[in-house]
Amino acid sequence: MASTTTATATLDEAHVGEMDNVAYVVRCRGTGRRLLVDAAAEPETLLALVDGDLDLVVTTHRHHDHVGALAAVVEATGARTAAGEDDADHLPLPVQQRLAHGDTVRVGDVQLEVVHLRGHTPGSVALVLRDPDGPDHVFTGDSLFPGGVGNTSGDARAFDRLLTDVTERLFDVLDDDTVVHPGHGAPTTLGAERPHLAQWRERGW
Repeated sequence: MASTTTATATLDEAHVGEMDNVAYVVRCRGTGRRLLVDAAAEPETLLALVDGDLDLVVTTHRHHDHVGALAAVVEATGARTAAGEDDADHLPLPVQQRLAHGDTVRVGDVQLEVVHLRGHTPGSVALVLRDPDGPDHVFTGDSLFPGGVGNTSGDARAFDRLLTDVTERLFDVLDDDTVVHPGHGAPTTLGAERPHLAQWRERGW
């Protein structure tokens, strides 16, 4: 488990499941309230990561490896659920907060911006945490990784849509030191990935 501290929040992560999913807890430093990004697998591990009351579980997208522990975590904590509007009906339990591009979600005093990134799934969302004292942080689910955007199963139109959204809604509006927290594997920064955008478009994946 790794931990990062920002001006307003503490960010903790755990790698779970057979596909090395990364789940993240955002804890408001002022109130202690908690939000979980992707209840992917291993509910006991996730509950230990939360280590307290859980207000909200945000699911970045509908794929099974990102929701495997969702029902168990919600049952154990009573947390509310949130997901992108176009993926919400595909989750294994009701979604209380349907997210659209430009929305915000709150945990205690912390506000996270919702970014709709179409292509990996129709309703994939990322969450941006602004930090006035350091780099911003973005939780990208399976839409952006070190080395490229998420899998679009060979669908050229979906790939173009995803790369366009990632470019216009993340790279064009956030600084290079923004830390990218993907749904699998290691973190990166927008600055590390920016030089490769043209290459990604040319290769088509």
